[in-house]
Amino acid sequence: MAQVLVVGAGLTGGACAALLRGAALGRIAVWDKARGAGGRMSTSRSARDAACIADLGAQYITLEAEGAETRRSFYEELLSHGILKPLTAPIEGMVVKEGSCNYVAPQGMSSVVKYYLKQSAGADVFYEQHVTGISLRDGKWEVSRKMGLPEQFDVVVLTMPVPQILQLQGDIVNIINESQKQQLESASYSSRYALGLFYEAGTRIDVPWAAQYITDNPCIRFISIDNKKRNIESPEIGPSVVVHTTVTFGSEHLDSDPAEVQQLILSHLERIVPSLPKPASIKCQKWRYSQVTKAVPNCLGQMILHSQPLLICGGDGFTFSNFNGCIDSAMSLAEAVKSHL
Repeated sequence: MAQVLVVGAGLTGGACAALLRGAALGRIAVWDKARGAGGRMSTSRSARDAACIADLGAQYITLEAEGAETRRSFYEELLSHGILKPLTAPIEGMVVKEGSCNYVAPQGMSSVVKYYLKQSAGADVFYEQHVTGISLRDGKWEVSRKMGLPEQFDVVVLTMPVPQILQLQGDIVNIINESQKQQLESASYSSRYALGLFYEAGTRIDVPWAAQYITDNPCIRFISIDNKKRNIESPEIGPSVVVHTTVTFGSEHLDSDPAEVQQLILSHLERIVPSLPKPASIKCQKWRYSQVTKAVPNCLGQMILHSQPLLICGGDGFTFSNFNGCIDSAMSLAEAVKSHL
Protein backbone atom coordinates (compact mmCIF):
# COMPACT_ATOMS: atom_id res chain seq x y z
CA MET A 1 0.00 0.00 0.00
CA ALA A 2 1.49 3.30 -1.13
CA GLN A 3 2.23 6.11 1.32
CA VAL A 4 1.30 9.40 -0.36
CA LEU A 5 2.27 12.93 0.68
CA VAL A 6 0.36 15.93 -0.67
CA VAL A 7 2.27 19.16 -0.04
CA GLY A 8 -0.11 22.12 0.30
CA ALA A 9 -3.52 22.30 2.01
CA GLY A 10 -5.00 24.80 -0.42
CA LEU A 11 -7.83 24.03 -2.84
CA THR A 12 -5.77 21.86 -5.24
CA GLY A 13 -4.19 19.83 -2.40
CA GLY A 14 -7.48 19.41 -0.53
CA ALA A 15 -9.47 18.41 -3.62
CA CYS A 16 -6.68 16.06 -4.77
CA ALA A 17 -6.69 14.30 -1.35
CA ALA A 18 -10.49 13.95 -1.57
CA LEU A 19 -10.32 12.54 -5.13
CA LEU A 20 -7.73 9.97 -4.03
CA ARG A 21 -10.15 8.58 -1.44
CA GLY A 22 -10.83 4.93 -2.15
CA ALA A 23 -7.78 4.49 -4.39
CA ALA A 24 -5.49 1.59 -3.48
CA LEU A 25 -3.49 3.70 -1.07
CA GLY A 26 -2.11 3.11 2.39
CA ARG A 27 -1.84 6.46 4.09
CA ILE A 28 -2.39 9.93 2.66
CA ALA A 29 -0.66 12.75 4.52
CA VAL A 30 -1.21 16.45 3.75
CA TRP A 31 1.43 18.93 4.93
CA ASP A 32 1.11 22.70 4.84
CA LYS A 33 3.48 25.36 6.16
CA ALA A 34 0.61 27.61 7.34
CA ARG A 35 -1.27 27.27 10.62
CA GLY A 36 -4.52 26.21 8.93
CA ALA A 37 -6.18 25.05 5.71
CA GLY A 38 -7.06 27.20 2.74
CA GLY A 39 -3.93 28.47 1.04
CA ARG A 40 -5.07 31.42 -1.04
CA MET A 41 -8.64 30.56 -0.01
CA SER A 42 -7.81 31.24 3.63
CA THR A 43 -10.25 32.79 6.09
CA SER A 44 -8.99 34.92 8.97
CA ARG A 45 -10.66 35.34 12.37
CA SER A 46 -10.81 38.33 14.63
CA ALA A 47 -8.41 38.01 17.58
CA ARG A 48 -11.31 38.99 19.89
CA ASP A 49 -14.21 37.07 18.36
CA ALA A 50 -13.75 33.78 16.45
CA ALA A 51 -17.21 34.22 14.84
CA CYS A 52 -16.06 37.44 13.14
CA ILE A 53 -14.28 36.22 10.01
CA ALA A 54 -12.95 37.64 6.74
CA ASP A 55 -11.81 36.12 3.45
CA LEU A 56 -8.40 37.64 2.74
CA GLY A 57 -7.82 35.64 -0.46
CA ALA A 58 -10.47 34.49 -2.95
CA GLN A 59 -13.71 36.50 -2.57
CA TYR A 60 -16.25 34.47 -4.51
CA ILE A 61 -16.34 31.53 -6.90
CA THR A 62 -17.57 31.74 -10.51
CA LEU A 63 -19.05 28.85 -12.49
CA GLU A 64 -18.66 29.91 -16.12
CA ALA A 65 -20.83 28.52 -18.88
CA GLU A 66 -17.73 27.36 -20.76
CA GLY A 67 -16.53 24.01 -19.41
CA ALA A 68 -19.35 23.99 -16.83
CA GLU A 69 -20.40 20.39 -17.50
CA THR A 70 -17.15 18.77 -16.32
CA ARG A 71 -17.16 20.78 -13.09
CA ARG A 72 -20.86 21.14 -12.30
CA SER A 73 -20.86 18.15 -9.95
CA PHE A 74 -18.27 19.88 -7.73
CA TYR A 75 -20.49 22.97 -7.41
CA GLU A 76 -23.65 20.93 -6.86
CA GLU A 77 -21.98 18.94 -4.08
CA LEU A 78 -20.80 22.12 -2.30
CA LEU A 79 -24.21 23.78 -2.73
CA SER A 80 -26.09 20.73 -1.43
CA HIS A 81 -23.95 20.76 1.75
CA GLY A 82 -24.44 24.50 2.27
CA ILE A 83 -20.71 25.17 1.80
CA LEU A 84 -21.52 27.49 -1.13
CA LYS A 85 -24.55 29.76 -1.60
CA PRO A 86 -25.41 32.00 -4.58
CA LEU A 87 -23.90 35.49 -4.39
CA THR A 88 -26.91 37.82 -4.10
CA ALA A 89 -25.40 40.90 -2.40
CA PRO A 90 -24.71 43.98 -4.58
CA ILE A 91 -21.12 44.23 -5.87
CA GLU A 92 -20.40 47.46 -7.72
CA GLY A 93 -18.20 47.26 -10.80
CA MET A 94 -18.31 43.47 -11.10
CA VAL A 95 -18.22 42.20 -14.67
CA VAL A 96 -20.71 39.33 -15.01
CA LYS A 97 -20.19 37.03 -18.00
CA GLU A 98 -23.29 35.74 -19.74
CA GLY A 99 -24.33 32.32 -18.43
CA SER A 100 -22.02 32.45 -15.41
CA CYS A 101 -23.06 32.09 -11.74
CA ASN A 102 -21.24 33.48 -8.71
CA TYR A 103 -21.14 31.85 -5.28
CA VAL A 104 -19.95 32.79 -1.79
CA ALA A 105 -18.98 30.61 1.16
CA PRO A 106 -21.15 31.67 4.17
CA GLN A 107 -18.61 30.23 6.65
CA GLY A 108 -15.62 31.68 4.78
CA MET A 109 -13.67 30.41 1.76
CA SER A 110 -11.48 28.09 3.83
CA SER A 111 -14.64 26.04 4.58
CA VAL A 112 -14.48 24.78 0.96
CA VAL A 113 -10.95 23.43 1.44
CA LYS A 114 -11.82 22.03 4.89
CA TYR A 115 -14.79 20.23 3.32
CA TYR A 116 -12.48 18.49 0.82
CA LEU A 117 -9.93 17.58 3.48
CA LYS A 118 -12.76 16.00 5.48
CA GLN A 119 -13.95 14.16 2.34
CA SER A 120 -10.49 12.63 1.96
CA ALA A 121 -11.66 10.23 4.71
CA GLY A 122 -8.69 9.66 6.91
CA ALA A 123 -5.97 11.79 5.35
CA ASP A 124 -3.59 12.93 8.11
CA VAL A 125 -3.39 16.71 7.85
CA PHE A 126 -0.48 18.46 9.53
CA TYR A 127 0.06 22.22 9.67
CA GLU A 128 3.23 24.25 10.26
CA GLN A 129 5.11 21.66 8.19
CA HIS A 130 7.40 23.63 5.91
CA VAL A 131 8.91 21.28 3.30
CA THR A 132 12.50 22.25 2.48
CA GLY A 133 13.87 19.35 0.43
CA ILE A 134 13.11 16.10 -1.41
CA SER A 135 15.65 13.33 -2.03
CA LEU A 136 15.66 9.70 -3.23
CA ARG A 137 16.39 7.10 -0.52
CA ASP A 138 16.09 3.35 -1.24
CA GLY A 139 13.40 3.77 -3.87
CA LYS A 140 11.30 6.19 -1.79
CA TRP A 141 11.13 9.96 -1.39
CA GLU A 142 12.69 11.34 1.75
CA VAL A 143 10.97 14.64 2.49
CA SER A 144 12.75 17.14 4.77
CA ARG A 145 11.03 19.93 6.67
CA LYS A 146 12.09 22.92 8.74
CA MET A 147 10.91 21.34 12.01
CA GLY A 148 10.89 17.61 12.68
CA LEU A 149 12.68 14.63 11.19
CA PRO A 150 12.50 13.73 7.48
CA GLU A 151 9.80 11.20 6.49
CA GLN A 152 9.64 8.72 3.61
CA PHE A 153 6.82 8.38 1.06
CA ASP A 154 6.15 6.33 -2.08
CA VAL A 155 4.39 9.18 -3.90
CA VAL A 156 4.81 12.95 -3.44
CA VAL A 157 2.34 15.48 -4.89
CA LEU A 158 3.47 19.13 -4.81
CA THR A 159 0.71 21.77 -5.01
CA MET A 160 2.46 24.92 -3.76
CA PRO A 161 3.14 27.95 -6.03
CA VAL A 162 5.62 27.04 -8.79
CA PRO A 163 8.50 29.30 -7.56
CA GLN A 164 8.40 27.43 -4.21
CA ILE A 165 8.88 24.09 -6.05
CA LEU A 166 12.03 25.54 -7.61
CA GLN A 167 13.32 26.57 -4.15
CA LEU A 168 13.31 23.00 -2.79
CA GLN A 169 16.70 21.45 -1.94
CA GLY A 170 18.03 17.90 -2.26
CA ASP A 171 17.94 15.50 -5.21
CA ILE A 172 14.92 17.27 -6.69
CA VAL A 173 17.31 19.98 -7.94
CA ASN A 174 18.90 17.46 -10.37
CA ILE A 175 15.73 15.42 -10.96
CA ILE A 176 13.98 18.38 -12.63
CA ASN A 177 15.43 18.28 -16.14
CA GLU A 178 16.50 21.35 -18.11
CA SER A 179 13.36 21.62 -20.25
CA GLN A 180 11.08 21.15 -17.22
CA LYS A 181 13.09 23.78 -15.35
CA GLN A 182 12.60 26.26 -18.21
CA GLN A 183 8.86 25.51 -18.28
CA LEU A 184 8.55 25.96 -14.51
CA GLU A 185 10.62 29.15 -14.51
CA SER A 186 8.32 30.70 -17.12
CA ALA A 187 5.33 30.68 -14.72
CA SER A 188 4.60 34.10 -13.20
CA TYR A 189 2.32 35.47 -10.49
CA SER A 190 0.96 38.86 -9.49
CA SER A 191 1.47 40.08 -5.90
CA ARG A 192 -0.86 42.06 -3.68
CA TYR A 193 -1.73 42.88 -0.10
CA ALA A 194 -5.02 42.21 1.64
CA LEU A 195 -6.23 43.90 4.79
CA GLY A 196 -8.85 42.43 7.13
CA LEU A 197 -10.59 44.90 9.47
CA PHE A 198 -12.55 43.32 12.32
CA TYR A 199 -15.21 45.17 14.33
CA GLU A 200 -17.04 44.71 17.62
CA ALA A 201 -20.57 43.24 17.48
CA GLY A 202 -23.17 45.97 16.98
CA THR A 203 -20.91 48.21 14.86
CA ARG A 204 -22.76 49.73 11.90
CA ILE A 205 -21.08 50.18 8.52
CA ASP A 206 -23.34 52.40 6.45
CA VAL A 207 -22.60 51.85 2.76
CA PRO A 208 -25.14 50.84 0.08
CA TRP A 209 -22.96 48.05 -1.38
CA ALA A 210 -21.60 44.73 -0.10
CA ALA A 211 -18.42 45.14 -2.15
CA GLN A 212 -17.03 47.34 -4.89
CA TYR A 213 -14.24 47.33 -7.42
CA ILE A 214 -12.25 50.57 -7.33
CA THR A 215 -10.85 51.78 -10.65
CA ASP A 216 -9.35 55.18 -9.83
CA ASN A 217 -7.10 54.58 -6.82
CA PRO A 218 -3.37 53.70 -7.09
CA CYS A 219 -3.48 51.56 -3.95
CA ILE A 220 -6.92 49.94 -3.56
CA ARG A 221 -8.62 47.70 -6.14
CA PHE A 222 -11.41 46.05 -4.14
CA ILE A 223 -13.32 46.67 -0.90
CA SER A 224 -15.79 44.25 0.64
CA ILE A 225 -18.03 44.39 3.69
CA ASP A 226 -17.14 40.75 4.02
CA ASN A 227 -19.99 39.52 6.23
CA LYS A 228 -22.54 41.39 4.05
CA LYS A 229 -21.04 39.81 0.90
CA ARG A 230 -21.59 36.39 2.54
CA ASN A 231 -25.18 37.37 3.57
CA ILE A 232 -24.28 37.17 7.26
CA GLU A 233 -25.65 40.18 9.13
CA SER A 234 -26.25 39.51 12.81
CA PRO A 235 -26.24 41.76 15.90
CA GLU A 236 -24.24 39.06 17.73
CA ILE A 237 -21.35 38.98 15.23
CA GLY A 238 -19.15 41.97 14.46
CA PRO A 239 -18.86 43.03 10.81
CA SER A 240 -15.59 42.72 8.86
CA VAL A 241 -14.09 44.62 5.94
CA VAL A 242 -11.63 43.26 3.39
CA VAL A 243 -9.41 45.46 1.23
CA HIS A 244 -7.35 44.17 -1.72
CA THR A 245 -4.63 46.37 -3.18
CA THR A 246 -3.83 46.85 -6.83
CA VAL A 247 -1.20 44.55 -8.32
CA THR A 248 1.05 47.56 -9.04
CA PHE A 249 0.94 48.63 -5.37
CA GLY A 250 1.58 45.02 -4.33
CA SER A 251 4.71 44.62 -6.45
CA GLU A 252 6.06 48.09 -5.55
CA HIS A 253 5.76 47.37 -1.80
CA LEU A 254 6.51 43.62 -1.85
CA ASP A 255 9.46 43.90 0.51
CA SER A 256 8.39 47.01 2.44
CA ASP A 257 7.77 47.08 6.19
CA PRO A 258 4.27 45.53 6.70
CA ALA A 259 3.34 48.15 9.33
CA GLU A 260 4.08 50.96 6.85
CA VAL A 261 2.15 49.16 4.10
CA GLN A 262 -0.85 48.74 6.43
CA GLN A 263 -0.80 52.48 7.28
CA LEU A 264 -0.63 53.42 3.58
CA ILE A 265 -3.61 51.20 2.72
CA LEU A 266 -5.62 52.57 5.65
CA SER A 267 -4.98 56.17 4.59
CA HIS A 268 -6.28 55.43 1.07
CA LEU A 269 -9.25 53.53 2.53
CA GLU A 270 -10.20 56.54 4.68
CA ARG A 271 -10.36 58.71 1.55
CA ILE A 272 -12.58 56.22 -0.29
CA VAL A 273 -14.89 55.37 2.66
CA PRO A 274 -14.57 58.28 5.15
CA SER A 275 -17.49 57.00 7.25
CA LEU A 276 -15.74 53.72 8.14
CA PRO A 277 -15.52 53.29 11.95
CA LYS A 278 -12.29 52.36 13.76
CA PRO A 279 -11.78 48.57 13.77
CA ALA A 280 -11.14 46.51 16.92
CA SER A 281 -8.29 44.67 15.16
CA ILE A 282 -6.55 44.52 11.77
CA LYS A 283 -4.72 41.77 9.88
CA CYS A 284 -2.36 42.59 7.00
CA GLN A 285 -1.73 39.70 4.58
CA LYS A 286 0.95 39.77 1.88
CA TRP A 287 0.16 37.54 -1.10
CA ARG A 288 3.54 37.18 -2.82
CA TYR A 289 1.92 34.65 -5.17
CA SER A 290 -1.58 36.06 -5.55
CA GLN A 291 -2.81 35.07 -9.01
CA VAL A 292 -1.19 33.25 -11.90
CA THR A 293 -0.43 35.69 -14.72
CA LYS A 294 1.33 33.07 -16.87
CA ALA A 295 0.84 29.35 -16.30
CA VAL A 296 3.46 26.65 -16.92
CA PRO A 297 3.16 26.03 -20.71
CA ASN A 298 2.27 22.70 -22.36
CA CYS A 299 0.88 21.09 -19.19
CA LEU A 300 -2.59 19.69 -18.64
CA GLY A 301 -2.89 20.52 -14.96
CA GLN A 302 0.23 18.69 -13.77
CA MET A 303 3.84 17.80 -14.52
CA ILE A 304 5.50 14.47 -13.67
CA LEU A 305 9.03 15.21 -12.44
CA HIS A 306 9.95 11.55 -11.76
CA SER A 307 7.89 8.44 -12.45
CA GLN A 308 9.38 5.62 -10.27
CA PRO A 309 8.83 6.55 -7.45
CA LEU A 310 6.26 9.14 -8.49
CA LEU A 311 6.99 12.84 -7.91
CA ILE A 312 4.37 15.09 -9.48
CA CYS A 313 3.43 18.75 -9.24
CA GLY A 314 0.24 20.69 -9.95
CA GLY A 315 -1.91 23.59 -8.81
CA ASP A 316 -3.31 26.69 -10.51
CA GLY A 317 0.21 27.46 -11.80
CA PHE A 318 -0.41 24.60 -14.26
CA THR A 319 -3.93 25.73 -15.27
CA PHE A 320 -5.35 29.15 -14.32
CA SER A 321 -6.04 31.07 -11.13
CA ASN A 322 -9.54 30.33 -9.91
CA PHE A 323 -11.67 27.55 -8.42
CA ASN A 324 -12.02 25.80 -11.79
CA GLY A 325 -8.28 25.90 -12.45
CA CYS A 326 -7.54 24.29 -9.06
CA ILE A 327 -10.23 21.63 -9.53
CA ASP A 328 -8.97 20.83 -13.06
CA SER A 329 -5.44 20.38 -11.69
CA ALA A 330 -6.65 18.26 -8.74
CA MET A 331 -8.52 15.95 -11.15
CA SER A 332 -5.44 15.69 -13.37
CA LEU A 333 -3.15 14.96 -10.40
CA ALA A 334 -5.48 12.34 -8.88
CA GLU A 335 -5.83 10.63 -12.28
CA ALA A 336 -2.05 10.46 -12.69
CA VAL A 337 -1.52 9.08 -9.16
CA LYS A 338 -4.27 6.46 -9.58
CA SER A 339 -2.98 5.26 -12.96
CA HIS A 340 0.52 5.08 -11.47
CA LEU A 341 -0.75 2.78 -8.71
